Amino acid sequence: MARALIDDVLLFLLPFGVFAAWLLVRQRNPLLWSHWSPQAVRLAIAGAALVIASFVVVALTAERHRDGFVPTHIENGRVVPGQFR
Repeated sequence: MARALIDDVLLFLLPFGVFAAWLLVRQRNPLLWSHWSPQAVRLAIAGAALVIASFVVVALTAERHRDGFVPTHIENGRVVPGQFR
């Protein structure tokens, strides 16, 4: 769960990092809010779009299980862990 959250946060922050690199290439100070304020909403929308796109890609490419989940149960006195079949 933590890995998925970290991946989404990094995807959201990616446009901000690219913009900061662009500011450095243009020889502007990326720490001044005056450079960020006109672009902040656009960067947030771009980051949210990346996160949503990653959700769509995962939903379309995730492995599908046809039979469903068999919960943990006891067979012949032994515990059989739950599994997808």
